[in-house]
Amino acid sequence: MAPGERVYVALGSNVGDRAAHLAHARARLARLPGTRLLRASTVEETAPLGPVPQGPYLNQMVLLETTLAPRELLEQLHAIEAERGRVRSVRWGPRTLDLDIVRYGDRAVREPELTIPHPELEHRDFWLREIAELDAERSPRG
Repeated sequence: MAPGERVYVALGSNVGDRAAHLAHARARLARLPGTRLLRASTVEETAPLGPVPQGPYLNQMVLLETTLAPRELLEQLHAIEAERGRVRSVRWGPRTLDLDIVRYGDRAVREPELTIPHPELEHRDFWLREIAELDAERSPRG
């Protein structure tokens, strides 16, 4: 595989078998064309965000290396979500699987359906923790 860009993708689920949804997402991300799954953070349970009453989420961050363009990757993420029954009906509502591109190399993207870095990154402590965990794994230990 040609060298790709490093991409952080957030995984979340709060409907059904949450752990199985995350496991499915990790397996599918690892099989995307031109993509390798480099690392996955610890899974953590978090309270839901937003105004819609719902159950807690399981969240995890993965680090990919991919040659897919940001828009192509987003389309693949939406397809993986759909495989797990994701329906986009209520903003901030419950979901079987939510996959978000959080960072894509050093790129900044501003499109109607895609903003990178993710606009909520600085407001989600669990994402910042998970990225720090993945970055610590990448750093040489001394």
